[in-house]
Amino acid sequence: MPLGSAHRLAPESTFVEADPDADRATAEAAFEALAAFSPGLAGSTEPLDPAFGLFEVQADGLEPLWGAEPILVDRLVAGLEAVLPASEPEAGAGTGTNVGAAGTRFAAMVAAVHARPGTPILVPPGGEAAFLAPRPAGLLTMDADIRTRLSRFGLRRIGAVADLPASALVARFGAEGARIHARANGEETDPFRPRRTPERLALAVPVEPPVEDLEPLRFVLHRLVGALTAQVEARGLAVTRASLRLDLDLAFAPAGTPGELVAAQRFPEPTADAEAIERLLFARLERTPPPAAVARLALELAGAEPAAGQQLPLFVPQAARNARLAWQLARLALTFGEDRIRRMDLADPEAPLPERRWTWRPVDLG
Repeated sequence: MPLGSAHRLAPESTFVEADPDADRATAEAAFEALAAFSPGLAGSTEPLDPAFGLFEVQADGLEPLWGAEPILVDRLVAGLEAVLPASEPEAGAGTGTNVGAAGTRFAAMVAAVHARPGTPILVPPGGEAAFLAPRPAGLLTMDADIRTRLSRFGLRRIGAVADLPASALVARFGAEGARIHARANGEETDPFRPRRTPERLALAVPVEPPVEDLEPLRFVLHRLVGALTAQVEARGLAVTRASLRLDLDLAFAPAGTPGELVAAQRFPEPTADAEAIERLLFARLERTPPPAAVARLALELAGAEPAAGQQLPLFVPQAARNARLAWQLARLALTFGEDRIRRMDLADPEAPLPERRWTWRPVDLG
């Protein structure tokens, strides 16, 4: 909704500007922390996903390694405290992380929703149905129509739904009725599917002696980009973003100069083209030169995904011109400023007013 409308509805709220890249990085850091305890993890790092912020950990068979379930939960929460801003302790509120554990994914999620920060809910084995019985029946399904009909029939608690024959729910709600009945009785309906850990490639090179000019840094950057993109291309992948970190030598730097400079860059499209990546990163360095001599250069390519091929027509040599235009616009925006570069998109070619036939779009630099 518009920000003005949100202010009117909740004037006491604090509104924070969205930063999807930072949110993704925080979620990835949380998954890395949890991976130290279990290889089975599920969840989403996409901020627009309704399940964003829900982390699932497969804990079966981990007791010999980490101890009983309560001990494992304490270890998981402690591992998240360092990476999740929301998990910082508040006055009298514990860690800020809601934790639920149960034998089924649905029961564990309900337990986490009803848990309080610092007080996890651990459902004993086989006690899923008893734990769910007093909870609202609307939790059983995402279908608003079914929730309304359950309430109309007087089935306001999960226990009341569990007492019905499965055939009655199937006759009324079809396949969703079977899932509702299974969930209400503490049965697993959604098999656990671990997430695939995204490919991340990183390489660092020391610069001896440290240099201040950009041209020698371009030579080192060329080596880093070439080595990493060769691995990406050999695997048939393409990357969507890069992070370049410069460790600075502060021996002769003014007081207060930071010890490192980090430049994060999202690409206009997934790519494994070393030359395109190098030009874009170097353009960012030209825009924000390091304030001191650089002693080390580290590059990380992230967001790897299978490279998508493009079928080029025989008689149209400029088939990929849109992709090349996006890269050129990104370089121009880095060089001259994002507020000075725009691209024009056709909105409605048939609009009666000329100014409504097209619109200006900002160049997205990530």
